Amino acid sequence: MLSKTQAAALEHCSGDELIELCKSAKSVREQHWGQTVTYSRKVFVPLTNMCRDTCSYCTFVKHPDSPESYIMSPQQVMDVVNDGQQIGCKEVLFSLGEKPERRYPQVQASLEKMGYQSMTDYLEDTCQHVIEQSNMLPHVNAGTLSLDEIRRLKPVSASMGMMLETVSKRLLLKGNVHYACPDKVPVQRLRTLERAGQLDVPFTTGILIGIGETWLERVESLIAINEIHAQYGHIQEVIVQNFCAKENTAMARATEPTLDDMLRTLAVARLILDPSISLQAPPNLQARFNAYLNSGINDFGGISPLTIDHINPEKAWPQISQLAKASEECGYQLQERLAVYPKYQQSPDRYFGATIASRLNDISRNDGLAAVQCL
Repeated sequence: MLSKTQAAALEHCSGDELIELCKSAKSVREQHWGQTVTYSRKVFVPLTNMCRDTCSYCTFVKHPDSPESYIMSPQQVMDVVNDGQQIGCKEVLFSLGEKPERRYPQVQASLEKMGYQSMTDYLEDTCQHVIEQSNMLPHVNAGTLSLDEIRRLKPVSASMGMMLETVSKRLLLKGNVHYACPDKVPVQRLRTLERAGQLDVPFTTGILIGIGETWLERVESLIAINEIHAQYGHIQEVIVQNFCAKENTAMARATEPTLDDMLRTLAVARLILDPSISLQAPPNLQARFNAYLNSGINDFGGISPLTIDHINPEKAWPQISQLAKASEECGYQLQERLAVYPKYQQSPDRYFGATIASRLNDISRNDGLAAVQCL
């Protein structure tokens, strides 16, 4: 495992040195994950695109006064879920802006008209509908959460997630990407990771690279995640996501991470993180599947045959057949997993509510991967 000093010294690693670094990461990956590469067949449900944060790189979030802002209705959610189930999807990824009702009175009024006091109230109820009206598993990505909110959402979700993004406090200063974004304060995000650990929630997190962080801050973010996992053992997956510049944002002309930067970061992540933590890179944001596989990843994340990536709508999901071919070329076999990784399924009483545990048992095979494979 790399120390902070060793990882920091790799900032400019390139050429043959980068090739050797990636080989080391791939070796660690194979020792723990063998020849299997995974993905999750999902539907993407953006419950609301309103948020109290205004990150400089985001096009997903809309102001409540915008005609494009919305809160999905229960029927709209279930229409997506039912359509997804018909084509073999097993995960419902709920993604939503963070706590818009705390900033905008009109959002609070809309929720109250629906019979809820907060987005978390509505999310909890909607997850319950998914469980009762489908055979799918909710995965909740609702941003920073209190201990009580996580406690309420655990019985109605198979897993939860929130990108740490970075531990850099500099990026909160005026002129930087997280200025005036209360939910992007690093300590608040780290507390959410810790709270999920305290309540034994299988959790996905990750870093967003290329948003103004230094290499050392990137390394420190990975170390912070690993330290929390060392205490609680609940981080099932870490995503290394590359920043993609979008029109009509403050970062529209910012430089995106290069392929070498991604490979360097992936390899270092694999060598910093506990080997039991799955490592993922979104395959639609930089379609270099073979290079990623040869740098230490073992998972391609959630792929949807039905819904777009609402956070990066300009980036189409790859075909599953493309990922299977790339995996085979690298000596691996692509397999479909569920919204929660197999090792957590071995302790159902600890990690899941009774209904979720039963659902997992019904749709998983003996090794914890999806019983019905859609490849």
